[in-house]
Amino acid sequence: MVTQDTTVVQVDATGGPEVLQVRTQPVPQPGAGQVLLRQEAIGVNFIDTYFRSGLYRFPALPATPGMEGAGVVAALGAGVSDLRVGDRVAYAGAIGGYARDRLIAADRLVRLPDAVPFDVAAAVMLRGLSAHMLLRQVHAVREGEDILVYAPAGGVGQLLCQWGRHLGARVIGVTSSEKKADIARACGAADVLVGTHDLAERVSALTQGRMVPVVYDSIGRDTFETSLSCLAPRGLMVSYGNASGPVTGVDVGTLGARGSLYLTRPSLMTYIAARPELEAAAAELFGLLQAGVLRPAIGQRFALRDAAQAHKELEAGQTTGSTILLP
Repeated sequence: MVTQDTTVVQVDATGGPEVLQVRTQPVPQPGAGQVLLRQEAIGVNFIDTYFRSGLYRFPALPATPGMEGAGVVAALGAGVSDLRVGDRVAYAGAIGGYARDRLIAADRLVRLPDAVPFDVAAAVMLRGLSAHMLLRQVHAVREGEDILVYAPAGGVGQLLCQWGRHLGARVIGVTSSEKKADIARACGAADVLVGTHDLAERVSALTQGRMVPVVYDSIGRDTFETSLSCLAPRGLMVSYGNASGPVTGVDVGTLGARGSLYLTRPSLMTYIAARPELEAAAAELFGLLQAGVLRPAIGQRFALRDAAQAHKELEAGQTTGSTILLP
């Protein structure tokens, strides 16, 4: 049964992790087309830090960060007919996740198979759907391809290694330490390069000079130019994160000079905006989870009240795998 009050983490003004405020509020009531979701686990992602810091803008303040979670349907708003109270569900891409009880549009929820635990779902929905987008849609990875993956020991990175290997690709990881390199290898990376010094030369040696057709770069500002240097002619630069800061001041002429390269900045929300696309991507993700192809590692678990500490460790590079909050 839903109690009268719920715990929420909110931001009144953007800034560092200290701006995350823990509050008690009345449980909201669902409006038309909405569901009240009692959350069992909540995912923590870099995009949450981007909103909190002000790099990305909240629709309005005060605001609740958080883009993924899993739980049980607690109440239905008017017009919701394809879900029932008690259904196990999960979501990605709907802001407002740092709460024990939250409202969400019913069409953003997908049913969660009984074989997928709540904590795993919260650890994998945003990252897993992102991996699907990157490997299956932004660039359809083919068997025998070499692909370059930054941060292969992180939440998305581990899934890219596992899924990429499943698709028959040779995954080359780029990470910051031998410890993280070992994690990446365990997830299926064929080769892992530590550090970005002389990265293009080392990639060239691994590929016999071919370089790679696609780079998945979640680091941003510090690695952008280096990543371009690792691409084969007509290769695709996929910039999907800002761990070191946003990429600015791009000279598009350099894409032609480096071999008619392509550059994209994909957003998962675009790729799952249509309900059929969301359902298809989630079905493939859940299928690979149940088959054991994808094995998301939950490296850190924090109480919901400790969201600020979770952000500190994530931004300091002290985490591996996925981070979740437990209400």
